[in-house]
Amino acid sequence: MMQSLGGLIVFGLAIWAIVSIINSSVETGTKVLWILLVLFLPIIGFIIWFFAGPRPGKA
Repeated sequence: MMQSLGGLIVFGLAIWAIVSIINSSVETGTKVLWILLVLFLPIIGFIIWFFAGPRPGKA
């Protein structure tokens, strides 16, 4: 039960990070690299993105 809850939390954080990356104002190639990092290394990728990743663009 706790493992599935942890997996759900990691999945939700990854989705949030990917949406934020897509909405950022950086170049497409940079977005792809960030998304791949979050997808292949979910926990580490999310932590790196949270502190050093692109911020959402101002619309």
